[in-house]
Amino acid sequence: MASCPPQRQRQLEKLIQRLGLPGNAPIRWDLLDLALTHPSASGRANYEQLEFVGDSVVRLLAAVLLQAENAQGSVGEWSAIRSVLVSDRHLATLAANYGLDRFLLLGPSTLKDRRGQDSRLADAFEAVLGALYLSTGDLSLIQPWLQDPLRNKAEQVRIDPAYQNYKAALQQWTQAVYQQLPEYRVQETSPPSQDPSDVMADRFTAEVWLQEELLGVGKGHSIKAAEKAAAQIAFLKVQSPLAETEF
Repeated sequence: MASCPPQRQRQLEKLIQRLGLPGNAPIRWDLLDLALTHPSASGRANYEQLEFVGDSVVRLLAAVLLQAENAQGSVGEWSAIRSVLVSDRHLATLAANYGLDRFLLLGPSTLKDRRGQDSRLADAFEAVLGALYLSTGDLSLIQPWLQDPLRNKAEQVRIDPAYQNYKAALQQWTQAVYQQLPEYRVQETSPPSQDPSDVMADRFTAEVWLQEELLGVGKGHSIKAAEKAAAQIAFLKVQSPLAETEF
């Protein structure tokens, strides 16, 4: 079994405290160290294999939680909610809330890549779950601190008619009503910012059209984000009480 340098273990013990786990928890510190080592960290093994394991772990935990909380729910509803719970966006938010970025080892070039931060955090979060799962072979080091955040997010998604996936919801509506797909037209409305603090600035504007009717306009830092924003506006518009008179 590989060892973890004492100084590094002391750092990782602070993360374990943030997760609310006891100091004597049966953690394999070598795996946790590996889980927080990005591929850009030169000369070291990295988190990619643990990320693979952790991806299945978070999906399992989400599935178990959804079945326990809403045993009468449909598989379709569970799948829609779980897709949000295990999304990179949500996992990156959870990682940031626990300060995972403070423990992640990165190469010099990656430190400057602010645009990839969310993806890195989501990957590292899954890797941490993989390390904790492999430490015990079960969810005992994960459920105590992750179950409540997943449950709270699931409740938010459940009361949303689009399950927070507005592109899919809009597409389902247009196919059901008009047997057509919505059309997205995207333009880059501002050049990339040279200021690292502006990595999330809106650069793209998306319009969503149906039968030559403009349904919504949205902006975002990427094409995908702009389309999502436009789809949300469009879906809420077609679901409004006035929609039948407008279309």
